[in-house]
Amino acid sequence: MSTLASVTSVVERLWPLSGAESWDSPGLVVGDPERPVRHLHLAVDAVLDTVDEAVGLGADLLLVHHPMLFRGVTTVSEDTTKGALIARLVRGDCALVAAHTNADVVETGTSRVLAHQLGLVDQRPITPGRTPTTGLGIVGRLPEPVSLVALATQLRDILPPTASGIRVAGQADRRVETVALCAGAGDSLLDDPAVRAADVYLTSDLRHHPASDARELMLLGRGPALIDVSHWASEWLWLDTAAAQLREALDDIEVTLSDLRTDPWDFTVVQ
Repeated sequence: MSTLASVTSVVERLWPLSGAESWDSPGLVVGDPERPVRHLHLAVDAVLDTVDEAVGLGADLLLVHHPMLFRGVTTVSEDTTKGALIARLVRGDCALVAAHTNADVVETGTSRVLAHQLGLVDQRPITPGRTPTTGLGIVGRLPEPVSLVALATQLRDILPPTASGIRVAGQADRRVETVALCAGAGDSLLDDPAVRAADVYLTSDLRHHPASDARELMLLGRGPALIDVSHWASEWLWLDTAAAQLREALDDIEVTLSDLRTDPWDFTVVQ
């Protein structure tokens, strides 16, 4: 029977901790390494809804993409969000493990899954990793050029719906072929030469000033159009791939996926 320690070892083989960014905190967060694991539940975020879902399903382990503890914590009092989550996990006898930037950079990572969904060919990382096929983000070509609005519409059909929808900077009829993308927050890559050379850059959480400057560069003919999508939605697609890998590596464990929307926004009032 698999234990939490053995499952964590498989997780770290699939998504090596050596690939994580220096500021990241993936790995085991809550749980006794010696406890058996019969049921693993996958989600993007460890929030009240997904923790309650995992406990309600009787899962022994909740595996998430986003770590719950990024920085130092001085209290786990249950009147704090982190404390409340940890208490529910411990009372529900459910462990918590995160695979974050270490799951972004592998060949089957979050950006790669999104790129495959779009049908991109000649894929390569924006920022190369330890091997030519690993790294942060993806640049590739669409099988044939399409309009910017057609690409945004394709994303609407691929991604799960969210209140924020799909935001676009660029003329609707602009022809695009080379796509740079980074699942999750990606404005740190706006100045990368591979992004600047693309026809469109797809990512999430674009802040006002970096996005405004990138849009001005686009208008000067020196940068890509922009598509901003929900952070959660862009990474939720990865769960299917992760589940398939875990089922192959852990044939004695039930693996389930959460389809709960953990995007933080509930609705939008369009002006």
